[in-house]
Amino acid sequence: MAWDGAATVVTGLGLVTPAGADEETVWAGLCAGAGVARHCDGLAGLPVDFACRVDGDLDEAVGGRAVFRMARFVKMALVAARRAVADAGLRPDRWDGARVGVVLGVGVGGVSVLVDNVRRLDADGPLAVSPLLVPMMMPNAAAGEVAIDLRAHGPSLAPATACASGATAIALARDLLTSGQCDVVVAGGAESVVTPLVVSAFAGMGALSVRTGDPAAASRPFAADRDGFVLGEGAAVLVLERAGDVRARGGRARAVLAGAGAATDAHHPTAPDPAGRGAQQAVEAALDRAGWTARDVDHINAHGTSTPLNDAMESALIARLFPHRPSVTAPKGVIGHTLAAAGAIEAVATVLTLEHGLVPPIANLDAPPAESGLDCVTKEPRRQRVERALSHSFGFGGHNVALAFRRAGEPR
Repeated sequence: MAWDGAATVVTGLGLVTPAGADEETVWAGLCAGAGVARHCDGLAGLPVDFACRVDGDLDEAVGGRAVFRMARFVKMALVAARRAVADAGLRPDRWDGARVGVVLGVGVGGVSVLVDNVRRLDADGPLAVSPLLVPMMMPNAAAGEVAIDLRAHGPSLAPATACASGATAIALARDLLTSGQCDVVVAGGAESVVTPLVVSAFAGMGALSVRTGDPAAASRPFAADRDGFVLGEGAAVLVLERAGDVRARGGRARAVLAGAGAATDAHHPTAPDPAGRGAQQAVEAALDRAGWTARDVDHINAHGTSTPLNDAMESALIARLFPHRPSVTAPKGVIGHTLAAAGAIEAVATVLTLEHGLVPPIANLDAPPAESGLDCVTKEPRRQRVERALSHSFGFGGHNVALAFRRAGEPR
């Protein structure tokens, strides 16, 4: 399939996840289909004491003196962005920074920095509060620091659409390219809120799995005995360009972002619309912009949180719109729910499925899904040549985003 010169293509991928921090390791982990949640020392004594954490020394990975002013989510975003740009074969010292945009979705920001400074204020008074508190905790810090690091002077945006933020960022990146505002956009999402405060809040509202005896098996998308999501952290960044520009510089396209759609439930602050009307509107908009029919879709990377309400809504949506039963996977079974980073990580996983012709299994789904009508990949990866795929992202507040990707094929 030849590239349309105006098409939006993915040229670079960068990851920092609980399953690893390089593409090969993450892909191997997803294909292994084993959850990576574990008990965390910082959560000891809480009703939910496990999560999916990122390993490794982020300070060393970031390097330089600026690391002291960055919250954990910013460090993850910066590492992922650098890797994505390098993967795209681009060099910030050689591009026109005025034509480079950064769009990084973040849902919460530096909550651990905020909590630490509240303790300082209570214990020692206002002079103990760090002057770096505001720039470290603000959600747009990731976009700002990445822009500084990459010398990107184009639009810098930080969409906050809860668990859909990473996907929203990718959709906005496509708009910046198609409108001509940018020639390159670095887009994705980052989140790091595995803290006692946030875990307690999610647990208090009944959103988290309480399978404390077996954390690795707790995230169970579409399983009959699912009981909530597992909190995770991470970042993913994609580099997006127009196909004609990539061809002109002799670059490669890893996938085509053929369409994107967004819609709002306008139903409830946290619960999805049971009828899935907003989700369906987003999916249909993505299909329309891609020029596809529902039957063109070979594969769906589901939002699949492992919560009873979300998975029931999404199952019904997929069965209703895609009766030809495209294959379905859900990475949250392995890496948990990384909130604002989830849509970007799952977009990367969708691109890798297109490239490898391999669909990772849904971790901990050992029996047929609770709701009928889905062709869920279970137990081991499935060899499948996928030409067109969707990635779903749904967030608190009723935010729904669908991204439509297709195999890149060959340039004309």
